[in-house]
Amino acid sequence: MSYQEEEAGEFGAAFRNRHSTVNEEGNRNWIYALKPKGNFYQYRTWLSYVYLILFFALPFIKLEGNPMFQFNFPEGEFIFFGALFTPQDFIMFGIGMLIAVLFVIIFTLIYGRFFCGWICPQTIFMEMVFRKIEYLIEGDGNKQKLNNSKKWTTEVYIRKAIKHIVFLLLSFIIANTFLAYIIGVDEVYKIMREPVSAHVVGFIAIFFFTMAFYAVYAFIREIVCTVICPYGRLQGVLLDKNSILVAYDYLRGEPRNRKRDDKAGDCIDCGMCVKVCPTNIDIRNGTQLECINCTACIDACNMMMKNVEKEPDLITYASENSIALGKKFEFTYRIKSYTALLGILVVLLTILVVTRTTFDATVMRVPGQSIQENADGTISNLYRIKVTNKSNLNLPYHLVIVDPTAKIERIGTPLDSLKGRQLTEETFFIKVKPADVHKRKVKYEIRLMSGDKIMETKTATFISEF
Repeated sequence: MSYQEEEAGEFGAAFRNRHSTVNEEGNRNWIYALKPKGNFYQYRTWLSYVYLILFFALPFIKLEGNPMFQFNFPEGEFIFFGALFTPQDFIMFGIGMLIAVLFVIIFTLIYGRFFCGWICPQTIFMEMVFRKIEYLIEGDGNKQKLNNSKKWTTEVYIRKAIKHIVFLLLSFIIANTFLAYIIGVDEVYKIMREPVSAHVVGFIAIFFFTMAFYAVYAFIREIVCTVICPYGRLQGVLLDKNSILVAYDYLRGEPRNRKRDDKAGDCIDCGMCVKVCPTNIDIRNGTQLECINCTACIDACNMMMKNVEKEPDLITYASENSIALGKKFEFTYRIKSYTALLGILVVLLTILVVTRTTFDATVMRVPGQSIQENADGTISNLYRIKVTNKSNLNLPYHLVIVDPTAKIERIGTPLDSLKGRQLTEETFFIKVKPADVHKRKVKYEIRLMSGDKIMETKTATFISEF
């Protein structure tokens, strides 16, 4: 029987049968996490700067008139690295979703909930922005707990008022940036500049997002990670004994003893790993769904090990097998299979993305139209083309037929440009001499040109009386 199983049997009621943020009466157990200090926390801080700069800067960066990223769910349009994907690109969107799901599965199989602690926006904003502001205004976790346990003074009221005002302002900034990822920076500017009556839906969206972010970071907090987020539940299905995660080396740490005893393990039972945990779990009880792998417990434990002159990494990144059996990580058949499938899908998506063009067009014969015999001795078919310019720029446009024996005659005022992100139609004839047609159905290649650049090639079927 493993140490975790022994703990579950002896102390199961202590942690397996209750939630870490709920007390015995069923009320919210507010977490006053101490501020972590250590190498991992410093690394996470540096990475958070990169993430935050990217988050607030990307909506303003444009490529060929398109933003770097945009997720316009209302209109079904998505932009990745400046390339616009419309509902017509559903196949690519579906493959992309499969790649994302497989990546999550493989990543979790190998590294557990590493994403939650180091990359997830919820953790970055909560621990690296809002929590730090709270520390700055109200003090560390112990000071906050002490102030809240007694009658509030004027100073406490003022500090809390300042904190919540800052939280609201920051939530408003995040909400506007978040909305920019959906409708674009230009539309957000319009909402800000123009009257409320002109953008009622936009103002409602900004208000909703602002209050949602404020509620999450001021009140809901770790409950997002422990209850609301489905990824926390998913990892319980995906993890196995080879998954690398934040783990306590119970073989070295047990039995715990606050006194320095030669028979005791290295764990001095100081509880610092629990005090710094943003979800209030005891990592010494084994792998738990509430653990977001933020490494705060590693830094706290290493600090205490240094103070008592013991080796670091009593809590570290490790798998259950590496602790229990001393095994190194190995790629299992399941991981290899998922990785191979992921590789195939990535190659397929890459081919589709590379071969797609800025112009998306459909060419069709006009239904009900027969062959026309013209005064110049040629015969012709009537066609309609629907073309979408997937960029935000107005681009020059014209049609060229590849076969020199045929020519295109456009009806009405010919199009010479296409507006960005708009669907345009035009009608045209393909004219040929009867002597140049040697079968009933002939396929002609039509090039959609933007200046001298071939944007796309389409095939038009010409029907004759041959």
